[in-house]
Parts: sequence; C-alpha cells; structure tokens
Amino acid sequence: MTVWSWPTLQEIVGFSLVCLSSVFFTVDPLAAIPAFLAMGAGGSEGQDRRGARHAAWTCFWVLGVFASAGSLVFKLFGITLPALKIAGGLLLFLLSLEMMQAHRSRTQETEAERAAGGTKEDFGFTPLGIPMLAGPGAITTVMVLMGQTKLWWQAIPVFAAIAVTSIATYYMLALGARVERVLGDTGIRILMRLMGLVLSAMAVQFALNGISDVWPGEAGKHR
Repeated sequence: MTVWSWPTLQEIVGFSLVCLSSVFFTVDPLAAIPAFLAMGAGGSEGQDRRGARHAAWTCFWVLGVFASAGSLVFKLFGITLPALKIAGGLLLFLLSLEMMQAHRSRTQETEAERAAGGTKEDFGFTPLGIPMLAGPGAITTVMVLMGQTKLWWQAIPVFAAIAVTSIATYYMLALGARVERVLGDTGIRILMRLMGLVLSAMAVQFALNGISDVWPGEAGKHR
C-alpha cells in the first residue's frame, strides 16, 4: 500500500477503535465526576455546565496541540519514537494499575489540586481540564498515536478520538450528578477497573511496539 492509496474499511475501523479507546481510557472522564461534583458543590446547574464546557475545551485543545506538535517535540529534545512508545507504555501501565484499584492516578489528580479547585470560581480550565483530564498519560498517548502514523488518513482518527472524547467528557461532567446517581459509587468503580484492565493491555502493546522498532526481529513474536 502506498502513502496515497485508499485504506480498507477494516483498517479504518480497527485503527479508529484503537485511537478512541486509548484516548478515552487515559482521559477517563468517568473517574473525574466525583472531583468535578466536589469542586462545583454549591454552584447552580448553569455554573456546572460552564465548568464542564471549559474542562472539555481545555482537554480538546491541549491534546490537539500536543498531537499536532508531537514531531517537533521529538526533534527539539532528540527523542525517538521507540523511546516514547516504551516510556509511554510504562506510564500508562502505572496509570492502569491505579485504575484497577478504582482510584485516579496521582499523575492526574492530587488532593492538593482537588482542594485548590474547590476554592476557584472557574475550575474548568485548571485543575480539571489540565492535569486531571489532559494529564501526562493522555498527552503521551496522543503523541505516540500521531508519531506512529505513516499513512495520510491515520491522523484523522487520532483527532476524531480527541474530539469524541472531549464531547463525551462534557456530557458526562454536565450530567455528573445523574451519572453518579444511576451508576452509583460501586458502578463507577467497576467501570474504572474494567477500563484499567484494557488500558494495561494497551500499555504493554505500546512498549512491545517500541521494543520491536529497536529490534525488528522481535516484531513477529508479538503481532
């Protein structure tokens, strides 16, 4: 297949699912609902929606910028794609372990940041938008996904995944009280553990892909 050839439907759907699941699970808006409700406690429904909108826009722009400028970061710091894949895999694996314990990683959210958000009138941009949603794991994920795109169409699913995740984040946060009431604390924890399990498999695959790039002879053993 040449760079300008048209992809098959199977290729598009497969890569799109990888992008969407990777971005959505690392952003993890479901797990951000308790923090969002705590920081917005006492506010009106309109204020909640504004906070959710600001958080979603912040997540969209931060991830979009890093996805677009990923290659420049590589060149600026002399970072190779295999190195980022391996480092990203390790970071995502640690994040997934936290998720399987049903709590958010400290790379995304700390008690100090949550407390600081509760004192801010507009907490949507920070700390909710960044680093709670667009944290190190999500930023690394979009950079790795963009870094390994070799065909012209593969950039589209990456940015589509960022957009879909940001839209889903807005609605999940804006309807946070209802979501929490429907799922309950137990339901949210179960979903977090399931997403953590899937994310751990993706993290290992990221690392294996990086190793295979360095030692091509190993590629066939893991695909």
